[in-house]
Amino acid sequence: GTDGGDSLKEQTSTALQKIDDLLSEAGSSKSDLVKVTVLLVDMSDFSEFNSIYGSWLEGTVLPARAAYAVKELPGGAKVEIVAEAFLGSGKR
Repeated sequence: GTDGGDSLKEQTSTALQKIDDLLSEAGSSKSDLVKVTVLLVDMSDFSEFNSIYGSWLEGTVLPARAAYAVKELPGGAKVEIVAEAFLGSGKR
């Protein structure tokens, strides 16, 4: 397992909260996101992931996004999210 829980929902929510925390520490916000890369072990989880992700980004301009299926992720994770931001590009 991972520190984000066992379910896709728990892991996704934990990862998105970590992104929020890191952006905040940098004096930034989701509005500064320019690209998000999503790695899923099971693409049948995409719809559930997309629902959680969409709610998280509600009210912001959506960044570019790519999603890929991977054979496995470290620690038994179901999802990995890589977020890239251009600090100062959005509103806080």
